[in-house]
This record gives sequence, structure tokens and C-alpha cells, in this order.
Amino acid sequence: MKSFQDKVVAITGAGSGIGRALAYALADRGAKLALSDIDEATVTATADALRHRTTVTAQRVDVAKRDQVFAWAETVAKAHGGCNVVINNAGVALAASAEGAPIEDFEWLMGINFWGVIHGTQAFMPHLRQSRDGHIVNVSSCFGLAGIPGQSAYNASKFAVRGYTESLRQELEISGAKVSATSVHPGGIRTNILKAARIDDSLTTLGILDPKGSRGSFERMFRTSAEEAAKQILRAVEKNKRRVLIGSDARMLDALVRIAPTGYQAIVAKLSRRFM
Repeated sequence: MKSFQDKVVAITGAGSGIGRALAYALADRGAKLALSDIDEATVTATADALRHRTTVTAQRVDVAKRDQVFAWAETVAKAHGGCNVVINNAGVALAASAEGAPIEDFEWLMGINFWGVIHGTQAFMPHLRQSRDGHIVNVSSCFGLAGIPGQSAYNASKFAVRGYTESLRQELEISGAKVSATSVHPGGIRTNILKAARIDDSLTTLGILDPKGSRGSFERMFRTSAEEAAKQILRAVEKNKRRVLIGSDARMLDALVRIAPTGYQAIVAKLSRRFM
């Protein structure tokens, strides 16, 4: 896919952050947009802001609910006459120890971060195949490249997205499908994800005395804007990249894991103790 002009792009989590930035960037490139978010007010606001620039539809969708995602895919295909790209961007965060993470929070996170990607991929795949010019973008994380203390649940979901997308890409190539797939690994992006994150008191076992008050410390490490992330994602689709690393922190973590595939854990643990 060398151009997004007149392509139909479906984006989950489009009410804020990277999803909203993608919507704006794609409108600039002449794409037609199908936006969804669990927060109906924010996705409606995004759509309303772009209606004078392109064709856009918006719908409240909980990506953890398979029936809602499949129904949305059918609605998109009927409203826009098909779909060329799906960007499975919706995601949430959970900070907790591996031992103490509440199972309800773990299930909540996996439902959105992992099952949301599966639902979006499977629901839109028939329409992407029919377009004969399709692309699937699944947003993982730099935490889909390396394990981080206090992020076991988030790591699990993002490692899963990475593995699923890499396997999918190979299957599409083997079958000769006119559809491709890219795994996206952002570092710290300035979005609202931490504000909506669940932070569990089990972090005290790792030395964080005030888990809820740690949001500000983490947010200060987020350096890349959502707009820059969106730009890099769209460039990766145009170049048909298998993987895209966003931000210097993502590139540094990727390099560390390549240099020390298991040794990086001791380094990260030492840095984490100092930070905590």
C-alpha cells in the first residue's frame, strides 16, 4: 500500500492518544475513516472534528466483546463499501506484581490488549482480503520485546500481540494473500493511557511505597508525541514493514535485548531497583 488516498481505514481506540492522532494523519492523506472507542463521547468528538475533511463514521465498541467488533466490521463494510486497513490500537495498562496481580484486572487487560487484537483481525480479515490491498496494524509495545518488573500482565498481553502478528504475517505470505501485517512497538508515548491505568498495591512488594502516586514519575519518562507515533506507523505501512519501533526508548530496549537476550534482565532489574 503506497498511498492512503481513498482507502477505508478502521481504527480502534480512536477517541484519544495514538488512535486520534492516526485519524487526523489519515484524514490529511485522503483516507476514509471508521472510528471506534469504548468512550463514545471522545470518538464522536474526533469524528466531528474531521467530518469537513473526509468521510468518517464513529461507533462505540468494546473490543473485548467479540460480537461488538464483528458487528462493527459489518457496519463499516456497508457504510464505506469495504475496508482496506484495520488498526488494532485500543489498549489499557496495569501495574502490579506478577504474584499479586488481581485476576479480575488481568482478565480485563487481556480482554482489551490481546483479545481485542484477535477480534479486530478476524472480524475485518474477509473485508481486507476482498479489497486485495489490505493491511493489519497491531499495536504491541516496547514491553512486547522485554520483560519489565511490575508489568507482567502488560508484558504478557503485548508479547502475545507480537507473536500473533508475526505468525499472521508469515501465514499471509505463505497463502499469497493481498493482505499484510505490521507489529507496532511504541516506547513511552504522551497519551492518556496512564491516567486510565489500574495500579495495584502489590507494587509495594517491589519497593514502590506509593503505587498510586507513581503515575507522575512514569509520565515524565514519556517523550514521544502521539502525532509522531502516528506518522511513523503510517510510514511503516507504506513501506510494508514487519515491525516498527517508535521512540528512542523502544530502540534502546530492542538493542539491549539483541545484545543480551537474557542478560538484559539483570540490567533492567538493577535499574528498576534504583528507580523504585
